[in-house]
Amino acid sequence: MKLYRLLTEEDTSAFCHKITAALNKGWELYGSPTYSFDATKGVMRCGQAVVKEVPGEYSPDMKLGEQ
Repeated sequence: MKLYRLLTEEDTSAFCHKITAALNKGWELYGSPTYSFDATKGVMRCGQAVVKEVPGEYSPDMKLGEQ
């Protein structure tokens, strides 16, 4: 099965670390990153979709970050 996650974070090194950790767990980049202004917090935010192929069947109870 293919899993999908959208990782987001403020535009700091924390975003790069989050993506790097996912890549090192076998996730792959999917599409282009996004970048937008969060008016509520007054900061820029980044987003990146990632996918991963794993055995088994999907369940909404899965903790995607633990895969």
